[in-house]
Amino acid sequence: MKIFAETERFILREILPTDADSFFELDSDPDVHRYLGNNPVKDKEQIDHVIAFIRQQYLDYGIGRWAIVDKNTKEFIGWTGLKWVTELTNKHRNYYDLGYRLRKNFWGKGIATETAIASLAYAFDSLQATEVYAMAACENKGSTNVLAKVGLSLLETFDFDGIKHNWYRIDKKGFEEIMSNR
Repeated sequence: MKIFAETERFILREILPTDADSFFELDSDPDVHRYLGNNPVKDKEQIDHVIAFIRQQYLDYGIGRWAIVDKNTKEFIGWTGLKWVTELTNKHRNYYDLGYRLRKNFWGKGIATETAIASLAYAFDSLQATEVYAMAACENKGSTNVLAKVGLSLLETFDFDGIKHNWYRIDKKGFEEIMSNR
């Protein structure tokens, strides 16, 4: 098991097939999918495919989403991190995308912010990325607040699968400035 990063409260490690039950709990929750097209997964076989896809990203690109594991309880909280996006999204291709998804009972505890900062540090320090992008449904105030807190700048609004999304970006210099002011 590869650990990519740690925060004060969490281990950020590769997602494993053994995470399937907790991952299913996360992605089968309609509230979690409210701003993701309202299409929660229906069975664990779908989760097996998602985990296989993420694990293939580790092999193909050296990066993929990470499991968030509580250091004290060892509980799977959700996922965070980066993925390398090769398909065209909002006129962009071949870029690092920052994302996170938490089980509902962990919302509002600063977890997305804490793990997003660790993910960005990894992007700029370990991957030598020059910039990172992110997107969030315009109505998803929780996610848009996290992206602003960790220093991403809103560039524009665009349509993604029929839903209005905000498009964000941060570069290494911007991240370093945000971190120096913390």
